[in-house]
Amino acid sequence: MNSFFKTFLASLLAFVVGAMLLGIFVVMVMAGVSALFSSPMVTVGPNTVLRIDLGERITDSPDVSPLGGVDLRTMSVHPTYSLLDALTAIENAAEDERITGIYLNVTGNADLELLSELRTAIAMFRESGKFVISYSDVYTQGSYYLSSVADKMYLHPEGSLLWQGMASNVLFYKGLMDKLGVRAEVVRHGDYKAAVEPFMYEQMSPESRRQTETLLNTIWGSVLAEISASRGIDSAVLQNYATDLAVRSPELAVEYGLVDSLLYKDQVDSLLVDLSGVEGDEPKCVTLGQYISSHTILPVKSDNEVAVVYVDGEIVDGPSMDGYVGGETVAAQLAEVRTDDKVKAVVLRVNSPGGSALASDVIWREVELLRAQKPVVVSMGSEAASGGYYVSCAADAILASPVTITGSIGVFGLMFDLSDALRNKLGITVDVVRTNPSSDLGMPFRSLSSTERDYLQAQVESVYQTFVEHVANGRNLSVQQVDGIAGGRVWSGLSAREIGLVDGFGGLKEAIVLAADRAGVVGDFSLREVLDAVDPLTALVRSLSSVRASVAENELGSAFREYARMQRLFEDHGVQAVMPYIFDIQ
Repeated sequence: MNSFFKTFLASLLAFVVGAMLLGIFVVMVMAGVSALFSSPMVTVGPNTVLRIDLGERITDSPDVSPLGGVDLRTMSVHPTYSLLDALTAIENAAEDERITGIYLNVTGNADLELLSELRTAIAMFRESGKFVISYSDVYTQGSYYLSSVADKMYLHPEGSLLWQGMASNVLFYKGLMDKLGVRAEVVRHGDYKAAVEPFMYEQMSPESRRQTETLLNTIWGSVLAEISASRGIDSAVLQNYATDLAVRSPELAVEYGLVDSLLYKDQVDSLLVDLSGVEGDEPKCVTLGQYISSHTILPVKSDNEVAVVYVDGEIVDGPSMDGYVGGETVAAQLAEVRTDDKVKAVVLRVNSPGGSALASDVIWREVELLRAQKPVVVSMGSEAASGGYYVSCAADAILASPVTITGSIGVFGLMFDLSDALRNKLGITVDVVRTNPSSDLGMPFRSLSSTERDYLQAQVESVYQTFVEHVANGRNLSVQQVDGIAGGRVWSGLSAREIGLVDGFGGLKEAIVLAADRAGVVGDFSLREVLDAVDPLTALVRSLSSVRASVAENELGSAFREYARMQRLFEDHGVQAVMPYIFDIQ
């Protein structure tokens, strides 16, 4: 028997070691594939045009995976570039004598706030006196917003320009749940905390509709104002074009001043040749990714560092996972920079709809400790709401974009009772033995008792009160003032500045400069991005697990984000601080 177990253990050990070695080998092979197919190194010569295309994926935080954007499902490589790298490249291009201008050849789309930061960087590039032109077969509203900063805009003669305004669609599951016999057990604080409403109602509550209308109109108004300033078209006229669906042909897009002319791709190439002064029939272009990879401007070296820590994704308990921000991981990163004497200031880049209230508080505590020793500036991305605002409120200063979605100061708990569905639809019944009346609290096989509902409501109220107090202390407001703008209500960055939730407008670059200035090192500092290091084996496991998600995303298309959000709500336990919206400009 002992010999059997020894043989079994030896075989098991050999299997585990072999699997690990195989995993490492596969990672090395895939990393080699990634390096082989990533943006090739190019030599940037004189009279070169920097081509920016949203088809090159730009993410809020850097991709730290050793696989470098390898898609194991399709066995293809899709390199990603961080927003900070993209902004730095555009800034460098303005001073680079080899770069004569920017060509916005836009396809695809991106989050509105990310587009806003790129747009601001391109506007600053224009101040160098170099040209910026834009061309597309099809302008979406997002790509048009970005491209409208150009000197000239061109559209394919048979192309199109989408111009219809903005909307937010919410799927409600109450009718489906009634048919299945599933009952949602909801406890929340705040009539505006609408994340749980799809399980409670069949349409928006009056409060949810009110805040959604205000949010959309404010953000759309900001977009119209920026386009109006760039294109010289009154905002009211732009609004009427959207209302009347007036842009019905490429010719009308020119007539209304939305674009300057209709050109074919070869005509745009000839224009670029003339503008850049290059000899020959073809323009010399370098993509944004190639320029990021090959430009010769070296990073500044200094003993003074400004650290950038990322909260990019939904906030969860424990360590970070693929696509999710772990409170434990971010807290450790903040503790690291707090105790590092080289780090003089910290920028916390927050792009999160929230998540676990507990994990948010873990991060908040480290921000509070850090702020006592060094300047902390929050840079808000597309969304920094609910838990995303929770982790932000302790900072010395908060910068946002007018189109950032923030606030949502409120919490909820969500459970489900499947007993009727199991019994009536499947014939399954559940019995239980327990030592106390609520020993099985949390199991989805019965409804809550009044005592249990009171217990959960007390937890929600306690977390909400703590949330409000943190905001009041961090923003120098009274608890009553915060409660008046809280209740789960979502605000645009523009409105948030008016009510004191943010200090001003600016992107990641502006936040870095502000942090350096507050530390007294604005003329002498280098940047350090604090990233979650991922070992090769973990990266392989994550990539394999992402194949299923990739397949689902391909099948569901634009509905995938809603599916993923609902799946997460079903899985989460404990008190949550999550924003209610999925928001796109189209």
